[in-house]
Amino acid sequence: MVESAPANKLISVAGMVGIGKTTFADAMAHRLGYRTSFEKVDGNPYLDLFYKDFNRWAFHLQIFFLGERFKETKRISASPDNFIQDRSIYEDTGIFAKMHYEKGTMSEADYRTYTSLFEAMVMTPYFRRPDLLIYLHGSLDATVNRICRRGRGLEKETPHSYWQEMYQRYEQWISDFSICPVLKLDIDDYDLVNDPDTGDALAVLIQERLKENVHCGS
Repeated sequence: MVESAPANKLISVAGMVGIGKTTFADAMAHRLGYRTSFEKVDGNPYLDLFYKDFNRWAFHLQIFFLGERFKETKRISASPDNFIQDRSIYEDTGIFAKMHYEKGTMSEADYRTYTSLFEAMVMTPYFRRPDLLIYLHGSLDATVNRICRRGRGLEKETPHSYWQEMYQRYEQWISDFSICPVLKLDIDDYDLVNDPDTGDALAVLIQERLKENVHCGS
């Protein structure tokens, strides 16, 4: 474990579905002495329904994730500990909800409701921005291969065109992202399972980046 950063730091790990955010967050939490905040997948009442019918369930799924992520934000804000989370709330708003609205699988009324709820959450005293956003990326083929290997639910049966569009949106989103400092990592440059030394090096890099960065809220 590397030397811990001052308490109450928040790192968000961003990236495509299946890119390895949870594995990365868990590995870095162990090395940095952070607590983890994982996206709620088990027990999600809408996830499988969503992959069967985007039009019917896109809004429900995004509202569910928004609520769960806000509850996690409150929990993190109330704690003096350092946290690393395996998806940022900004991906929900900047990629998923926006994509479904622009593709017509979320109505304008639903999208306005969603964005108004997000804006209200941002204005609460519980909401905080991350000190660092770590963006995991790789080629589209490498990412889709990871999705297939994971084999979760109906993800494997989702059309390739859906993942291709999401991939392009992610690359555009991160190029415009300026809410907090970003550390961009290529998934081909480390192997947390078979080469743990690469994880140790990443933990040192993250600590160095946190020390360099001024808190995003300042």
